Amino acid sequence: MVVTIALETPEAQAAADAALAADRELLLVPRVGSGFAKVGTIARIEEGGQSRNRVRVLFVRGVRRAELGAGVPGDGSTLWVQASPVADDLGVTERSHELAREYRAVVENILELRGNSSVAEALREISDPGTMADTAGYSPDLSFERRVEVLETVDVEARLAKVLAWARETLGEIQLKERIAEEVAGGMEKSQREFLLRQQLAAIRKELGESGDDSDAVASYRARAEEPGVPEKVRDAILREVDKLERTSEQNPEHGWLRSWLDVVTEMPWGVRSDEAVDIAAARSVLDADHTGLDDVKERIVEFLAVRKLRAEREMDAAADAAAGRGNGLILTLVGPPGVGKTSLGESVARATGRSFVRVSLGGVRDEAEIRGHRRTYVGAQAGRIVRAIKEAGTMNPVVLLDEVDKVGSDWRGDPASALLEVLDPAQNHTFRDHYLEVDLDLSDVLFVATANVMETIPGPLLDRMEVVRLDGYTEDEKVAIARHHLLERQVARNGLLPSEVSVTDDALRTVVVDYTREAGVRNLERELGKVLRKVATQLAAGAVAAPVVVDDIAPYLGRPKFFFEAAERTAVPGVATGLAVTGTGGDVLFIEASASSGSEGLTLTGQLGDVMKESAQIALSWVSGTHDTAGKKFHVHVPAGAVPKDGPSAGVTMVTALASLLSGRPVRSTVGMTGEVTLQGHVLPIGGVKQKVLAAHRAGLREVVLPFRNGPDLDDVPEAVRQEMTFHLASEVGEVLEVALEPAG
Repeated sequence: MVVTIALETPEAQAAADAALAADRELLLVPRVGSGFAKVGTIARIEEGGQSRNRVRVLFVRGVRRAELGAGVPGDGSTLWVQASPVADDLGVTERSHELAREYRAVVENILELRGNSSVAEALREISDPGTMADTAGYSPDLSFERRVEVLETVDVEARLAKVLAWARETLGEIQLKERIAEEVAGGMEKSQREFLLRQQLAAIRKELGESGDDSDAVASYRARAEEPGVPEKVRDAILREVDKLERTSEQNPEHGWLRSWLDVVTEMPWGVRSDEAVDIAAARSVLDADHTGLDDVKERIVEFLAVRKLRAEREMDAAADAAAGRGNGLILTLVGPPGVGKTSLGESVARATGRSFVRVSLGGVRDEAEIRGHRRTYVGAQAGRIVRAIKEAGTMNPVVLLDEVDKVGSDWRGDPASALLEVLDPAQNHTFRDHYLEVDLDLSDVLFVATANVMETIPGPLLDRMEVVRLDGYTEDEKVAIARHHLLERQVARNGLLPSEVSVTDDALRTVVVDYTREAGVRNLERELGKVLRKVATQLAAGAVAAPVVVDDIAPYLGRPKFFFEAAERTAVPGVATGLAVTGTGGDVLFIEASASSGSEGLTLTGQLGDVMKESAQIALSWVSGTHDTAGKKFHVHVPAGAVPKDGPSAGVTMVTALASLLSGRPVRSTVGMTGEVTLQGHVLPIGGVKQKVLAAHRAGLREVVLPFRNGPDLDDVPEAVRQEMTFHLASEVGEVLEVALEPAG
């Protein structure tokens, strides 16, 4: 190379003078960091002069490389070092000639892409591999560090390999930029062409007298598809249908189908999320304020929130769930009798978590399309209830209450319960596909809360995907508290009264609970309170009384009591035992009556008993026959409330007790209720629904309950207040039951 060097320092000028006075040669060494390169260039001074700003300059030509050695003494004003010239043909091999030809071809491609064909002509005249490699010094693409590396690489073949690799990188970058520029230009041309075609299409439609609303709708759909948060696959599907809509005439029936589909898809809250509450204490306060009791459910919701909070604080996002193929959604199923607050609890969960709330009623649904949606080819097709719920909620992470999931039916239109399997499976619902939308919908962040009265009618595969929490009903004290803090306030407002105009004493509330309602929930309790307050409102409106009205005696408002403690009256004669059962409305007390008459031996059963209960009666008679004389007697076992179907094995010990009471002449103690399955050997087997049955016994005024021995741990679920008021007897044999249940022999 021939380069111009400005002598801007005294040291540089002294070095130039020393070289001119000797053999006109300088050693040029690049400064690298705080030191110098290991190899420099021996340069010959061609001539000198001054620049326009009167700075002295030299014109020098590079001659050969030189490896630096130690410094040597000089005149003191310049730096003198030993330098060993490097032969130019060091490392020139047949391979180096091949690399030189390849390097020349790559550089020529670069120069052609940049329009420097004249430089390419000069390259073709170079035949020496070392010289060809050194032309890299002219390249504007090489950094200073790489140029120093070229200088320090004395081996020609190694030097060519380096510059060839760098040239290929440069060529690749240039080609990529060219391709991007071409694609951008092509895209602009396509957009311009589409714009012109659309303008022509609009003019044609105007001439045909067709509405111009479609162009506005198409632009609106395109704009919605490009909104942030819309998944890429959904965006592609929308744009495909928009293109199809543009090509479809308004007279074509498909035009309406396309617009309906686009309306539904573009109105979905893609990417919209509710800000979740992270204050655990505040969430628990909301749950406690809305509902009295229900500690199991509240605890589970608080656990869910605590997990979400820890994941957010520790930046454990959905990547782990996606890697495992599972979402982290919660599917709670609240199972319990009517009126215990299952549905209203869903709203409280939404308030506690700061999410939107939407309710989907599944009672009586028999069409699978109600869940998954209809195919778009059907007339009147629409999306399923899940999609409509998400759309109504306005966010992708609402609380969705699936109400009455145990009452889903099936017929020739499909099985909706089977369609719910994908909705409620955390391993699948992140790619839920509605038949109408035909795009993946992520339900993994939806908090599903299902409600049911009984678990028996929920299909097994569906139940397997749910986390069941039982709500077995309220104690007497809890009902009084609920009436005081929730029901009374609501009924006062509904009946046009002011809180200052009426007050109901706690004794009056307890009287309504005990004498006028006997249920697991509080629905009838609220109904009776509404009746009381309507009568108060009537008296105030007629001017018959003056405010405030204090209600302490319930009888004038509700009449005679509807329920009595009838166990003492019913069990006063031998042959009647008090059993405990679970129905769809909660726990209940069941009286079983037995009588005997002379005649052919046999057993008559009445009271709409199911097959299992009939078998329990046969087992009971067989066991009693082994301990008492039953020869020549015909037995009749009746379960009152004959209009109500009954089934299950848990009445076995009650039937044995009734028959043993009849044959021994010893009445059953009026304060004792019992439950348990019995075997032919007289063993008492465990049963379910202990909490509901104990609460029913407590409501009915019973103070002792006989349970199977193996059900002892289930008493932990019974509220502490009830356990303190009642006595429990755990029996493993029928003899132990009879010893507790029957009056002493007179």
